[in-house]
Amino acid sequence: MTTNDPRPDSDVEPTPLDHEPAPSPVGPSRLARWSAEVLGTFLLVFGGVGSALSAATFGLAENGTPLGIGFVGVSLAFGLTVVAGAYAFGPISGGHFNPAVTIGLAVAGRFQWKDSGGYIVAQLVGGALATSALALIGLFGPSGWLDAARDGGFASNGFDELSPGGFGIGAAIVAEIVLTALFVLVILGVTHATRGTPALAGLAIGLTLTLVHLVLIPIDNASVNPARSVAAAIYGGIDPLAQLWVFIVFPIIGAILAGVIARALDRRR
Repeated sequence: MTTNDPRPDSDVEPTPLDHEPAPSPVGPSRLARWSAEVLGTFLLVFGGVGSALSAATFGLAENGTPLGIGFVGVSLAFGLTVVAGAYAFGPISGGHFNPAVTIGLAVAGRFQWKDSGGYIVAQLVGGALATSALALIGLFGPSGWLDAARDGGFASNGFDELSPGGFGIGAAIVAEIVLTALFVLVILGVTHATRGTPALAGLAIGLTLTLVHLVLIPIDNASVNPARSVAAAIYGGIDPLAQLWVFIVFPIIGAILAGVIARALDRRR
């Protein structure tokens, strides 16, 4: 019989030393957090890129009404996937789903650099699995659908001839830096320990991503997320792969800028 379970007939009350200390709370394991990042990034890329490939343009109804969801629908799809992912997987991993977000949080001092590499790898894996799943679905789709999706770049990001609106590399660079910085600043603001509103953070982040896509899709098909860009370019062909560096480098620069600004604002308080 242990000392923290005294005999029923004993009149001696156990002292504090008789009890084992309460176990300290333990957060999700590293594997659980990586898995949550894989799943959340899969959801974001599968929903966003999938809607761009299968639903953005879908022909006309008999009365001439367009059946596709267009730029607005694709923008909402990206935003809604982030909202869902934030509430489903955010409590486990923090809900980054984006290497630029992970780096921006680390620069701002809100995430440990030593954990960043694992998160980024998990995000890249989740994105690649998502576009691979879309390609697999395409194999069983209408004749020529998958070939047409690949020939069209598989919803990859791009500039010049690959830009939906014909914008050049300079426009893509400036837009990716500015809009990624704004997106990460919103994330840093709504998730702040003292100034944020945790219950509404996922909704605010998702709506911001929707706004970002409404602005950015016509310019370069909207990245602000290197994992999304890499995932689409895998199946997009040589031209999207050749331009991919822009959509890795400049969202990260925007995220670093956001992290520096956030740290400066916190110091001034």
